[in-house]
Amino acid sequence: MRDSWIHNFKADSGNTYYHRKFIQLYCAIDLKGIFMNVLKKSNRFLFTVLVLGLFVSRTCVADTYPSLTDSIDPVLQSNLEKVINSIGLGRAVKNKELSLDLVDITDPEHPRVASINGKNMVYAASLPKIAILLGAFVEIERGKMELDLDTRQTLTEMIRFSSNAAATEMYHRVGEARLAEILQSDRFKLYDRDENGGLWVGKEYGKAKAWKRDPLHNISHGATAMQTARFYYLLETGRLVSEPLASKMKEILSYPAIHHKFVKGLEEARPGAKIYRKSGSWRAWHADSAIIESGGHKFIVVALAEHRDGGKWMQELIVPLHDLIVPNIVASYDSQLLH
Repeated sequence: MRDSWIHNFKADSGNTYYHRKFIQLYCAIDLKGIFMNVLKKSNRFLFTVLVLGLFVSRTCVADTYPSLTDSIDPVLQSNLEKVINSIGLGRAVKNKELSLDLVDITDPEHPRVASINGKNMVYAASLPKIAILLGAFVEIERGKMELDLDTRQTLTEMIRFSSNAAATEMYHRVGEARLAEILQSDRFKLYDRDENGGLWVGKEYGKAKAWKRDPLHNISHGATAMQTARFYYLLETGRLVSEPLASKMKEILSYPAIHHKFVKGLEEARPGAKIYRKSGSWRAWHADSAIIESGGHKFIVVALAEHRDGGKWMQELIVPLHDLIVPNIVASYDSQLLH
């Protein structure tokens, strides 16, 4: 009944902000009442209500955060399109040679999203290794795998150095079918047929034949910009895995060892920015994705390109995209666009 009542309130509410604030307050009060009553009851009732409380708390957390696809910000969208046109990438966007998502998560409960070809699924080279990272941490959370020194080192080599050998080892440790199950699960929906796919790893990063290409586009290592952005949003809001595993997962994404694309652009022009990142390159396919923290602000950016100059595009794009989020630089960049 409680969940039904919350659902009806959500349907009747015309103000998303006040709805989320109410849900947060209601959840907090409700859980406090549950655990106060627990103290007065038997051990059996204690166990039952503790389990119920954990379930209800997860429901409340999920209700706190909106869908990224429902969080398009018209101003940010317009500014992103101006950036694209100002550096001559309008044709690439039109031809779907470039997909791009920018998400301001400085206030994670109220993300501001701009998206261009966000649901276009493409071959993404090594970027989908983040899906293997998730699969490993889900199995660690379930007690099916141990995060010992060797596992941590292998995961770090897979992400920071983009080691294909490390990725192949972890892919088989998680299991091909198990990873596909995780990505398509109701818990994550990082590959969703209703959203034109998303993150997919259907082949090891080696010479073996593909285990199973994605059902919609026949891609072995694929991604959409929107689903990749969702991966980082779920991580940042504690909905991929629980703490302390979430922090350990984010740590592995830090200190990238390959200095190109987003990393090179930021190092040269915005050296104070901190980046948690995974990129990919193979032939004409280029990809980069990151959580970036700078000037007290935090944002997600994902770029996927099918063009020989895609890597250069990303290096050139990241600085103006950074400047759209960090307010002390926005005014000067807007002024440049107007002249």
